Amino acid sequence: MTSIEGGVTAPKGYQASGIPAGIKPGSTKKDCALILSDAPASVAGVFTTNIMKSPPVIQNVEVCERGTARAVFINSGNANAATGEAGMRDVAQSAEWIAAACNCDPLEVCLSSTGVIGVPLPMDRIKLGVDACAEALSSDGSLDAAEAIMTTDTVPKERAKEAELSTGVIRLGGIAKGSGMIAPNMATMIAVITSDASIEPSDLRPIIKEAADRSFNRIGIDNDMSTSDTVLVLANGAAGLPPLTEGSPDLAIFSQALNTLCEELAKDLVRDGEGATKFVEIAVSGTETDSDAQTIARAIGLSQLSKAAFFGEDPNWGRFACAAGYSGVDFDPAHISVALDDLTIMHKGLAADYKEEDAVAVMKQPEFTVRVSVGDGPGQALFWTSDLSHGYVSINADYRT
Repeated sequence: MTSIEGGVTAPKGYQASGIPAGIKPGSTKKDCALILSDAPASVAGVFTTNIMKSPPVIQNVEVCERGTARAVFINSGNANAATGEAGMRDVAQSAEWIAAACNCDPLEVCLSSTGVIGVPLPMDRIKLGVDACAEALSSDGSLDAAEAIMTTDTVPKERAKEAELSTGVIRLGGIAKGSGMIAPNMATMIAVITSDASIEPSDLRPIIKEAADRSFNRIGIDNDMSTSDTVLVLANGAAGLPPLTEGSPDLAIFSQALNTLCEELAKDLVRDGEGATKFVEIAVSGTETDSDAQTIARAIGLSQLSKAAFFGEDPNWGRFACAAGYSGVDFDPAHISVALDDLTIMHKGLAADYKEEDAVAVMKQPEFTVRVSVGDGPGQALFWTSDLSHGYVSINADYRT
């Protein structure tokens, strides 16, 4: 497996575009994106667990249940959430416009909207965006699409992989957005992943769920969950290889490539977290199960006091140990140890013998790992988080206005 350029248009049989349509009054940024498969593609998705699901999420769930898609249209600047029946009608109308522009069925159209909640979509702007995106479709349009889905993101996120199967080469590509309201399960994020592999929807569904569990559900920028979280994966078979089947080594290679792609995109989201100055990996070991380790890692990674310590470059190990203690996982407090990278700062429940300046030096790095061991069990897990800075508060204090 190798990294390649091209994002969602790296696999065969895909085009993409991103254009400015003025979704937010006065805005000139790109805010509408379209990704189109030349042929019907198997589709599967993972979505927000928030009961306040947006109308686009409801549409996408239905499309994924059917299992086939051609087009994905995304607008930024407006979430089309908490918009009631009008929001559902706007989704249906948008799907009709996209289907007409892309020569496909409305039931083959996925949509996502990201931005302010509770504001009706400006449908005249959406129609302009649909038409302009269809006109601008290109086999190298992935970056334009990645830019168009950004909200408070500061950089576009796109990745692509090439994997060698026993029958030939397949490619996977992805774009993602999200830098705030990031918390499991699912983050405030949208990701679209494309592949030219051939795989049935029934086989694709458990693979994308596992990939999301190992990536997008292991990140935290804050402790909020959005109404619009969506991860979609399309596989159109354009590589011309035999279908991947359950239990085959080639399907395992595809799954590994998808896991890696999703993990890289997830880390990109954390690195671009709202106001973030640090990327911190939480590595927990010694629990009875991996699930217990993940619970502890999540508690530390989402702790506001821990995140403030990351920002302040303060090796306050008590905050990390405290978060582990309230996580709900049972362990012996006399067995917990904490290290910053390879520097142990807490050993067997007590302060370790270390120099404060050495610990501070580790935390001054833009990226470092907090390693927590709570015993001798086989469980282990990783979680990726950012710090809590003044910038985060500034961005979210006046997000709507």
